[in-house]
Amino acid sequence: MKVFVTKRLPQEGLEILTASGVCEVSMCDSDDTLTKAELLKRVDGVDGILCVPYDIIDSAVLDAAGPNLKMISCFSVGFDHLDLVEIKKRGIRVGHTPDILTDATAELTIALLLATSRRIPEGVEMVKKGEHGGSLWMCGYGLTGSTVGIIGLGRIGFAIAQRLMPFGVKRLLYSGRTVKAQAAEVNGEFVPLDTLASDSDFVIVTCPLTPETQGMCDKAFFSKMKNTAVFINSSRGAVVNQEDLYEVLSSGKIAAAGLDVTSPEPLPTNHPLLTLTNCVVLPHIGSATFSTRGAMAVLAARNLLAGLQGTHMPSELSF
Repeated sequence: MKVFVTKRLPQEGLEILTASGVCEVSMCDSDDTLTKAELLKRVDGVDGILCVPYDIIDSAVLDAAGPNLKMISCFSVGFDHLDLVEIKKRGIRVGHTPDILTDATAELTIALLLATSRRIPEGVEMVKKGEHGGSLWMCGYGLTGSTVGIIGLGRIGFAIAQRLMPFGVKRLLYSGRTVKAQAAEVNGEFVPLDTLASDSDFVIVTCPLTPETQGMCDKAFFSKMKNTAVFINSSRGAVVNQEDLYEVLSSGKIAAAGLDVTSPEPLPTNHPLLTLTNCVVLPHIGSATFSTRGAMAVLAARNLLAGLQGTHMPSELSF
């Protein structure tokens, strides 16, 4: 069977595929994102696709692959880049990689929060310029005694909450679809989204991208936040209205923002958010540790092989 891997895969996963004897592997041996035209060309006649979140797998891609396509394996937890309605209609199985990247993403989110709130990237630039100031120069906001709000207390949100506890956070609020039993372990209070926005000193977004959450963090949401509040997004870029975020940051209506995800990715180098000193933007590196990416590759490869052979998949997406 033929499979196409849309981006260079860590060696651990590639070895599993090539040693299986199940499939013939064609891989885009590059870290660049494929153009849509190239993706359509490369999936022609394949039985399986191993893709990354930047690959939009829609009906055009499914049509280009043809009737042999039986398996899509995502090198990610999220699957918002897939047309699940069309995929289900065609009886194609889907695998993804939850749990593995929880710790790495939680660690990166804490790092981004601290870098943003304590103005670390800005401070690095001040050192390079040889600048120094007075007693209030380069002051930021600390976590001790603060209120932190987490939108989406799932695996990653909960792992972030656990890591926040040693910092002396006074209150931890969360919002989402339902009350979470594990919230008691981190003294989490379930509150409406508006309350979370208005009461939090730090707002962290870790919810999945769905029709309900798309564009959720907009002008109306930001208007409820404190002007000293820090906003962090490590979920998906489309959860945030970036034009509204730029407006509130540039006008001082909120203090700062840290983004590991944007829409689109990568963010164009001339984007207004990149002109702001109070906005820290990272290139979606939440899972970017060697061990995490290697483990993700192994799981993605095993999912792919199971789907091709019609056997039990280690982590199959139910939809």
